[in-house]
Amino acid sequence: MVDHAAKLSDRVWSRYDRKEQLIRYGIYLVTVVAVVWAVKDIDIFWPWVWDAPTQIQNLGARMWPPELARWNDIFQAMLETVHIATLSTVLTIFIALPVSYIAAQNTTPNKATLWLGRFILVSSRSVNTIIWALLFVAIFGPGVLAGILAVTFRSIGFIGKLMGEAIEEIDHRQVEAIQATGASKMKVVLYAIVPQVMPAFFAIVILRWDINIRESTVLGLVGAGGIGVLLQGSIDLFAWQTVATILLAILVLVILGEAITSVLRKKVM
Repeated sequence: MVDHAAKLSDRVWSRYDRKEQLIRYGIYLVTVVAVVWAVKDIDIFWPWVWDAPTQIQNLGARMWPPELARWNDIFQAMLETVHIATLSTVLTIFIALPVSYIAAQNTTPNKATLWLGRFILVSSRSVNTIIWALLFVAIFGPGVLAGILAVTFRSIGFIGKLMGEAIEEIDHRQVEAIQATGASKMKVVLYAIVPQVMPAFFAIVILRWDINIRESTVLGLVGAGGIGVLLQGSIDLFAWQTVATILLAILVLVILGEAITSVLRKKVM
């Protein structure tokens, strides 16, 4: 009995057994090999990497102090950026809500509409906003319209997916109660589904508006309007002090957007 107790006291506890440890070490090894292979395959020019701290210091010196002479132009460009984000969010609502309805399993009319809705959502989320902007700039030419459509097509997948999940999580007993009164499908949607998803709807839209503000700041880099146009022009002219001012303005805009959305979401949640 004493020998058995002594053997138990000598045993060292381990979170994983030997097989699990071997599997974990194998995963670590595969991960390291994949990272090393990726780094070697992309052919990084390492002298530029080692010289980066010096270049960053040099660029920072050229940016300081920020140039305020073009503040009025920067302010107008920032307003244009907010307009792009706001208009695209509003336009997205009218497209994403019907798509979310047919993409939810408990409200879609049939399998065909279910897969159509999900195809639209996946297509929207699979293409980055900059790619959408490049496509619409090629179609409509440079300007704000291309930016609005780019952000809209990117936002459809975000709002549609989250709203579809919110619809799938509703209490179906309320739907059955409205249906039992002989109400039409439209009234079932208005009185049984909409009230249940309204809090989620406002929270999702507010969050997406905040994201759209951030995405709208870079659309000008490909000619789709907003503050990015002014930023790209200043970079091309090596006006680094103006670039610093624009970057500070973007930072302020993002912080204000975050603060506004935080307050609004607290009121609707």
